[in-house]
Amino acid sequence: MKLSKLYTNKPDSFTPVNFVSGLNVVMAEIRLPENRNKDTHNLGKTTLGRLLDFCFLSGRDPKFFLFKHEEIFKDFVFYLEIELEAGSFVTVRRGVEAASQISFKRHSASDQDFSELPDSSWDHCNVPFDRSKELLDGLLDWRTLKPWAFRKILGYLLRSQDDFREVFHLRKFASRHSQWKPFLAHILGFDGELLEQHYQKEEELSKKESDADVIKKELGGSAEDISKIEGILLLKKQEAEKKTALLTAFDFRSQDKEKTKQLVNDFDATIADLNSQRYSLNQNKKKIVASLEEEQVLFSPEEAKRLFEEAGILFQGQIKKDFQQLIEFNKAITEERGVYLREELTEIEGALKQINAELTSLGKKRSDALSFLSTTDVFDKYKRVSDELVTLRADITSLERQKDSLHRLQELRTEIRALKEAKTQLQAKIEEDTNKQNADEKSLFSLIRLYFSEIVEDVINRKALLSVALNQAGHLEFQAEILDESGNSTSADLGHTYRKLLCVAFDLAILRAHVAEKFPGFVYHDGVFESLDDRKKENLLTVLRKYADLNVQPVITLIDSDLPARAAEDGAVFSQNEIILTLHDESDQGRLFKIPSW
Repeated sequence: MKLSKLYTNKPDSFTPVNFVSGLNVVMAEIRLPENRNKDTHNLGKTTLGRLLDFCFLSGRDPKFFLFKHEEIFKDFVFYLEIELEAGSFVTVRRGVEAASQISFKRHSASDQDFSELPDSSWDHCNVPFDRSKELLDGLLDWRTLKPWAFRKILGYLLRSQDDFREVFHLRKFASRHSQWKPFLAHILGFDGELLEQHYQKEEELSKKESDADVIKKELGGSAEDISKIEGILLLKKQEAEKKTALLTAFDFRSQDKEKTKQLVNDFDATIADLNSQRYSLNQNKKKIVASLEEEQVLFSPEEAKRLFEEAGILFQGQIKKDFQQLIEFNKAITEERGVYLREELTEIEGALKQINAELTSLGKKRSDALSFLSTTDVFDKYKRVSDELVTLRADITSLERQKDSLHRLQELRTEIRALKEAKTQLQAKIEEDTNKQNADEKSLFSLIRLYFSEIVEDVINRKALLSVALNQAGHLEFQAEILDESGNSTSADLGHTYRKLLCVAFDLAILRAHVAEKFPGFVYHDGVFESLDDRKKENLLTVLRKYADLNVQPVITLIDSDLPARAAEDGAVFSQNEIILTLHDESDQGRLFKIPSW
């Protein structure tokens, strides 16, 4: 499949571009001296690639020049004539104003002009956008790309200057790796569908884990023991049923009996036990406080000395020293014992505080129960039981929600385990396939590797390596690098000039490897010679012509100042057949669109 012709309904404003089967050159000549040092010239060599993308049904981007300046281009209708594999042709019609309505016509001869063709003569007229993409996918029949659609590869076939920054990860694939890595693996000869499934499992796993985290946050501090919650729920429901029956029968004798039993067995017994504990703790507290107050050494050696002197007895030397040591020893013991006593006192005060709080609560419950038993107003009892039932039902509803959340959490954990297992199995298959394609010297990937390195070596006399390996996350990593004379990787590929060469080599190698299959046969490279030295430009031109002879249709754009100087001195660099479009800066007539610059 190759490009055949691009034209519009306004030939005076846009000269038709006829593509040839071999090398296609779009030459931009800078004829005005004041423009030679400019970085951009707005002649249209880059715009041509964007128009091809538009005719291949790119989405409506408000930043795209046709829509950004719609007041200028709204009346333009573009026609792209495409040569199909069978030697037949299809023309795609797409206007700016009605960009979501596309028409198609099959025909047997090239270089047609359907700009005046009535709608009734089109095979498919004004087809909605999504359906149009499906229709064009079928007409192009790039079946080697399946199950991916035709537009997936166009980023590699229509490279603008911005698309030479990365060999594999194009600007249009700014989103997740899952949007481009499986497809790239597929056209390189790997099992891209395994990668697609792996990314899908990862996405599902991430969503399930996120859902599980949300449920855990909603549960908060609630117990995650489903058995415990179901047990409490059962008891609450049973109690609610009893109270419902009580209210229905309007008979509170059983309730009175239950309150009496609760009052005697629970409240009074508990209160008595707590009072006993409180009494015991208070006694211990009293003893500790007294002990702390009494533990003081009252003997004073100096006072004893004075008394002994009055009595005429010596109190010097060893006697005084022994008393002082005894006092110090007693002080140490007293201080250590005081520490333990104060710790015990703190514990007792804490226990007393807790017991007092429990006694207060039990006292209120006991008072409520006594009040219920003592009241003779049956309606008051009805109201109290009703209030208790409302509280019970609220508790039941809350527990039901917790139970449902825990059941869902258990289901999610089961699904998460299954997804992790499936993901691990897929990763093992991807690794096996990657190793197999790398090791097989006759695989499609090995063939692309050889073509890729051959192109780079022909241009800069260095070999290049294309590698694909599995990272720790189970994803494929793609790498293209230039090797030194010893076969080791270098940093040469990091420069823009050599990075562009790697992009060109990759695109051409892909097309050559698939040249005998249902696969696109053209590639568009904008500014392909820019920043290369003369010898390398000549080498690259030789490669491009070689690939044109191999049934690949290279379309390149360049400024005349990027022509290889030595070849230009010897004569014309390109033949008249190769130059499909010449642009210049002398007037508006030299632009792609022969209108004032926008």
